[in-house]
Amino acid sequence: MFGFLPEALEVGGREIPINSDFRNVLRIFEAFEDPALTNQEKAYICICRLYAEPVEIRFMEEAIRKAYWFCNGGDMPKSKPEAKVLDWKQDEHIMMPAVSRTMGVTDVRSLPYLHWWSFLGAFGETGEGLFTEVLHIRNKLAHGKKLDKTEKEFLKRNRYLIKFRSQEDDTALAETEEFLKTLI
Repeated sequence: MFGFLPEALEVGGREIPINSDFRNVLRIFEAFEDPALTNQEKAYICICRLYAEPVEIRFMEEAIRKAYWFCNGGDMPKSKPEAKVLDWKQDEHIMMPAVSRTMGVTDVRSLPYLHWWSFLGAFGETGEGLFTEVLHIRNKLAHGKKLDKTEKEFLKRNRYLIKFRSQEDDTALAETEEFLKTLI
């Protein structure tokens, strides 16, 4: 149906309410990116976070397929993964202002609720700006395309934005932040 934002998914012949807020789906994606979790653990986290009611074990496979469909904006994920150009967690500080600007709000994170698909729509329309430039350069690098002079200069000045951090980098950063707090 045109204009439909699902608040429930049909699994096993019944409608099960879902937690459709964008923050919830971003937490699911955070689990998907965690190399310490198995695929079964990632699927379990997805089911537990997305569905507001328990899913019967006999319908788990269907529930996972529907959850992936929902998280992918109403489309099934491609069988062959594309080159990584985005890290939802790492890029939050440049992505959220871009999405907020697109939506005409101060900060989408301050909204009490925003449907995941509405967030995705705004995300897809972010236009020009820092976030778009970072994604553009990452995309060119991932596909082996040459950067022009301006892009090379941007990369040189903003390598920390372009390069993906590992979880070890995140742990070291958190430890440094904790240490700095003790000094203040």
